[in-house]
Amino acid sequence: MTPDTPASVSFPALGTTASLLVADPGAMTAARQVLDDELTAVDAACSRFRPDSELSRANAAAGAAVHVSALFAEALDVALHAAQVTSGVVDPTVGAAVRALGYGITFAALRPQDLGPVRVAGPSAGWRTVDWDRAARRLRLPPGVVLDLGATAKALAADRAAGRAAEVTGCGVLVNLGGDLSVAGDPPPGGWRIALADDHSAPGTAARPTVSITEGGLATSGTTVRTWRREKRRVHHIVDPATGDNPTPVWRTVSVAAASCVAANTASTEAVVLGDRALGRLRRAGLPARLVRMDGTVERVCGWPADTAEQTEDTAAETLAGGAR
Repeated sequence: MTPDTPASVSFPALGTTASLLVADPGAMTAARQVLDDELTAVDAACSRFRPDSELSRANAAAGAAVHVSALFAEALDVALHAAQVTSGVVDPTVGAAVRALGYGITFAALRPQDLGPVRVAGPSAGWRTVDWDRAARRLRLPPGVVLDLGATAKALAADRAAGRAAEVTGCGVLVNLGGDLSVAGDPPPGGWRIALADDHSAPGTAARPTVSITEGGLATSGTTVRTWRREKRRVHHIVDPATGDNPTPVWRTVSVAAASCVAANTASTEAVVLGDRALGRLRRAGLPARLVRMDGTVERVCGWPADTAEQTEDTAAETLAGGAR
């Protein structure tokens, strides 16, 4: 590996795969420590699969006020902002709906014998019902409301880790958490090459559409990878807060580039829920996006380039459709 070749490492984290790339191979140890610290912190704050996480404790205390950490406060701010800018399409109060669909335990732990018929929880309470005193970091949820920060917390972790690692190492850094991807610092020549996963083939086995980015974030949300069966129906992790159910299937995957991974992931998740209305929404927001219909037809908006395919290499970070929540 030459000094001009980015170094990379991938490992399991947050129920998905974390990938870290650094423009200077000598910076990998320091950057990996930053990422590990960030993943540990966000898991302790925002995991809905850990009974000792701040999120789980806040949900269990619904009806009473709880004081939260600075990191949880930031994650909640991000989730509420996402709900505001999407008019409630990406909403953190979908926790009960996600559980009802069968995603009450980690994806790896889901077993067919655990999953009965689909039970739809109905419309979510909505982000405006959350009583949040930001200055005091005091949260009170209405009784029965369950928060799920999965739509934004992983993207926030990618942004935080990439930014901090770039500051610590002084070089370009890319962090990819299961399709939530953030870059910071000076990129390698030509930018970071991103291979998009938008079909059913195994990662790394075939040529894939690729793009290059030099700053900000890119996120891919999808409905075909992170799925499970409830009797005869296949369901997935993205919920429409208006119904408490999966949205009508229109897009197989949606990839969006934005100023941050949080902004990109908010827009890609919103697009999956909106269906065909997403095209106009993305155009109005001015966000480059690539949307793949269920039949494989590709739509591009706001200057997303035509597909160019290449074999995935260790210098390209492959996004994964339908990131873990």
